[in-house]
Amino acid sequence: MKLLESTMAPNCRRVRIFLAEKGLEVPIEQVDIGKAVNRKPDFLAINPMGTVPVLELDNGSHITESVAICRYFEETQQEPPLFGVGAEDRARVEMWQRRMEFEVLLPVAQVFRNSHEFFKGRIEQVPEYGEACRRQAEKRLAWLDGELADREFIAGDQYTIADITALCGIDFGRVSKIGIAPAQKHLARWHEAVSSRASAKA
Repeated sequence: MKLLESTMAPNCRRVRIFLAEKGLEVPIEQVDIGKAVNRKPDFLAINPMGTVPVLELDNGSHITESVAICRYFEETQQEPPLFGVGAEDRARVEMWQRRMEFEVLLPVAQVFRNSHEFFKGRIEQVPEYGEACRRQAEKRLAWLDGELADREFIAGDQYTIADITALCGIDFGRVSKIGIAPAQKHLARWHEAVSSRASAKA
């Protein structure tokens, strides 16, 4: 088993944090996305989407998409549970995980994709869309600050995959100058707490 990833990518960091929370060590092979190794035939034969991370299992099969990889490890090692416990809790964690995916991480990533020099010539960039995503991301951080007024973590009282996704999204926002506003005290408190976990350095 090995994990094909890039330290540059927030989705790869999501898997590394998840593994660290589980106390699991998986051999890692770096994929140089700066040199577009992920767009070359050998890599596309593994993952036609051309994205990282990719988990290569011992049987030679591959799992792509960061949350799918995290789910694999949740099933193989259930402690500590990061996708919830019981039907209601798992549904709530899934709800918040998807919200953090679509309302925080995705707009932040789209700002980067549509405005940063890294993607110039790699994809069709639409700067106006990037700026619209910036406004959306900033609004969602304000919304999340309010949500965190009455609970410790994103989905409730326990640290979960939703916190990992939100952390990766917010931290990646620094590249595009998107961040927690001074008035967002609840979000800042949460961010300080999750950033202080050993897994955040993975």
